[in-house]
Amino acid sequence: MLGSSRWARIACAPGDTRRAAVVPRAPSRLCLPLVLMLLTLTPRADSSWWYIGALGARVICDNIPGLVNKQRQLCQSYPDIMQSVGEGAKEWIRECQHQFRHHRWNCSTLDRDHTVFGRVMLRSSREAAFVYAISSAGVVYAITRACSQGELKACSCDPHKRGRSKDERGEFDWGGCSDNINYGIKFAKDFVDAKEKTVKDARALMNLHNNRCGRTAVKRFLKLECKCHGVSGSCTLRTCWLAMSDFRKTGDYLRKKYNGAIQVTMNQDGTGFTVANKNFRKPTKTDLVYFENSPDYCVMDKSAGSLGTAGRVCNKVSRGTDGCEVMCCGRGYDTTRVRRVTKCECKFHWCCAVRCKECEDTVDVHTCKAPKRAEWVDQT
Repeated sequence: MLGSSRWARIACAPGDTRRAAVVPRAPSRLCLPLVLMLLTLTPRADSSWWYIGALGARVICDNIPGLVNKQRQLCQSYPDIMQSVGEGAKEWIRECQHQFRHHRWNCSTLDRDHTVFGRVMLRSSREAAFVYAISSAGVVYAITRACSQGELKACSCDPHKRGRSKDERGEFDWGGCSDNINYGIKFAKDFVDAKEKTVKDARALMNLHNNRCGRTAVKRFLKLECKCHGVSGSCTLRTCWLAMSDFRKTGDYLRKKYNGAIQVTMNQDGTGFTVANKNFRKPTKTDLVYFENSPDYCVMDKSAGSLGTAGRVCNKVSRGTDGCEVMCCGRGYDTTRVRRVTKCECKFHWCCAVRCKECEDTVDVHTCKAPKRAEWVDQT
């Protein structure tokens, strides 16, 4: 347990590093705030299971970097599920990039990088909180979907949705194939959380909390779908099943949680969180939590993992995060006139084709200016 009297991650002597050896005694009263602070800021540049998405059909458990023993064992025992996890990784990364497409940090991934997102995940920021939550949600969604589609040996439709039940419209019979969300959640918890449970530090506790937020977010959007039986579809009898909503709903929900994420610090015994600002409410189990403020992501900063916004397309007339003033961090923007070809005047022809003309128009594309050379050098 974090903060127990049996261990500490840092000694209090001058010159100790962030990853000092474990010492078998409790920190002194004077050192406790320093211990908690450094536990919070402990960097972790490990490879991640997220890289499974880049492997496609070539998932070989022994060759996936960054897996801990339990993850490797699950990978070896359930190779078909790992294929689903890999497909799910592509899906949640696309969703992450959709949610942040108009922001300075746009969920960019790095090619052939086992950490997938690079050093930006080292900081215990609200961006890291979102990524951990949506990645966990993506695993739940992918596995649950594969169960219902009969692609996995270990699971199928929810076996507990049998017999009769009722809702606000009356009684109905369970039928069809209800999504086995509980199996997806259980496997995702076992697999995704395994790495965090091998490390007893504040970042691991933060990741576990946000992983749970992601898993429960998928379950929040289960919907009851029904088919009516009776004369002229009178719905005197109904057969119903539970189905997941589109993953976009989960992404939208977690994006709102990102906006309202709560900055926290470790409590004194190291087992939970307290709010960093006493004027804010305590986080609930559905809130994303983070420790550190985010960089501004304006310029390329290798140490922070920021790619900067130079060359990003911006909206000249928008006052939002996609607007040139915000996106370009006050550096200004370049305007390029480009010719664009689009389909237009589409008509339906019987039967069964849609034929369109190609129309060409000219549009202005605005892209953020690069920072001055001296400013860029300072950050790298």
